[in-house]
Amino acid sequence: MTKLVYFAWVRERIGFSEETVELPDDIQTGADFINWMKTRGENFEHALEYSDQIRIAVNQEHIHHSEKIGSADEIALFPPMTGG
Repeated sequence: MTKLVYFAWVRERIGFSEETVELPDDIQTGADFINWMKTRGENFEHALEYSDQIRIAVNQEHIHHSEKIGSADEIALFPPMTGG
């Protein structure tokens, strides 16, 4: 089982902050994960509409969409961060 955590407007659009799921075996990369998430319902599709802007952290380490997620205990999704 993998814990999924959602932040900021991603959380607001999905409708909750976290959940635990069994990832399908064919998910290898961050992009695979995002594409699978979009199939889970309208709220997920809406939250991930601009998937290239979504940031991914696996076990609290940022990854690029093309990187492998491995056997993640936790995956977090969040929008771009701004500094100031």
